Amino acid sequence: MIVVIGADHGGFPLKDDLSKLISDLSHEVLDIGAHVIDPLDDYPDYAKSVAETVASGKAHKGIMLCGSGVGAAITANKIKNVRASVCHDTYSAHQGVEHDDMNVLCVGSRVIGIELAREIVITFIKANFVPEEKYIRRLNKIKKLEDL
Repeated sequence: MIVVIGADHGGFPLKDDLSKLISDLSHEVLDIGAHVIDPLDDYPDYAKSVAETVASGKAHKGIMLCGSGVGAAITANKIKNVRASVCHDTYSAHQGVEHDDMNVLCVGSRVIGIELAREIVITFIKANFVPEEKYIRRLNKIKKLEDL
């Protein structure tokens, strides 16, 4: 699986460690930056890049790291065919994929520590959409909203 990862200055402290973790799980990592800490960078730039990479099919899943994860999720969800959410627990990380076909995970590095972030990323990557009728029906309703 190809996983794209991005971070602004707020999420930067987690990015290298999580990138290594993803590689250690035998997945390819596309690191779209930031590659240095720049206190003046803006999370929408990186969240947009992560979301566009997933939406284009160049990556199967995306991970965006910022201070809270909230702004990244708001930004990523503006891109068609992206379903992003902030997850700071493992249940939401797998349930969001299994029931809602979430394809971009947003994490706040100022909210959780590295060990929980690792568990969440592992859970997110291992999860798969469950193609039951009720989940497909709900997903189709979400997709129709993108065309409004």
